[in-house]
Amino acid sequence: MVLGLLVLASALTAIAAGIGLLPVALLFVAKPLTTVLLMVRAAQRGQDEPRARRWILAGLVLSLAGDVALLWPEQGFLPGLIAFLLAHLAYIVAFSSRARLASRRAPFAAYAIVAGAVLMLLWPGVPAALRVPVLLYVACLATMAAQAAVVWLGSRGGEHEGLARIGAIGGALFVLSDALLATNKFAGPLPLASLWVLASYWAAQWCIAGSLRARTPTCL
Repeated sequence: MVLGLLVLASALTAIAAGIGLLPVALLFVAKPLTTVLLMVRAAQRGQDEPRARRWILAGLVLSLAGDVALLWPEQGFLPGLIAFLLAHLAYIVAFSSRARLASRRAPFAAYAIVAGAVLMLLWPGVPAALRVPVLLYVACLATMAAQAAVVWLGSRGGEHEGLARIGAIGGALFVLSDALLATNKFAGPLPLASLWVLASYWAAQWCIAGSLRARTPTCL
């Protein structure tokens, strides 16, 4: 409960700074701090599945690197893109420890359609030098979200369905967040972009960390 309130307070501070309600300097503190707090959330969970826990923590560490890089939106865009691409690879490994990669085709087909539609919409605004990195990133992001959905579909009716559903929601929110970020960058500015991008981003990370089972209290 306390950790959740700290994450919320830090996220709201970063968002408010991003949209000009607070000094922009606070963004440089609150943005990385929020992801660090999410790392604490993940570290407190998942003792029953150490492989998934390890890779989700790796994904959060890489996300932190991406957060810091994107504090400088122009110079840091490509390094941030690479950091988040690696984060998604880590999440793919984590979700694949729960279900075989692409063991269900429907989520992959659905996210392929979504990714294709987003790329078609934004492609004219993507600079030539960024087209290959953006393609690779979108493919990796869609794979991560689809694999999270595979885990959920495979767990339906089972003990861990609720946690798997949370992970699938996290994957979907990550796609939404990055689609909003890319639209703001390549298709024209969105009103209150930091609000929508960061809120959906941290909700996604909260859900992915929350897909790990909470530690069971020990009775003494």
